[in-house]
Amino acid sequence: MKISKLASLLIVGALVTPLAAQAADNPAGTAKVWVKDSVVTTKIKAQLAASKVSSLAMVHVETDADGWVQLTGKVANQTEKDRAESIARAVDGVKSVDNQLTVTGG
Repeated sequence: MKISKLASLLIVGALVTPLAAQAADNPAGTAKVWVKDSVVTTKIKAQLAASKVSSLAMVHVETDADGWVQLTGKVANQTEKDRAESIARAVDGVKSVDNQLTVTGG
């Protein structure tokens, strides 16, 4: 599955726009944290999708307000597991990555 950079940016924009609208309805402190976490998660997912490795599209990403990211799910091999972690670490705002991905060997 080929996803161009433009398509990735459109996906990120489509996912972030509702989050920004939701932030306007919440108290200022919680909204900022929630949107920041969602933006980091969305950036990581977009980069995973853009990597063109099909199993990376199935990686689950959780992010907290302190820049801590947890990756869960299944990947085909150790190289894909390492690649997912590398992609997550490269995203601005990420301070730590807990890679809990399971290698299926398939």
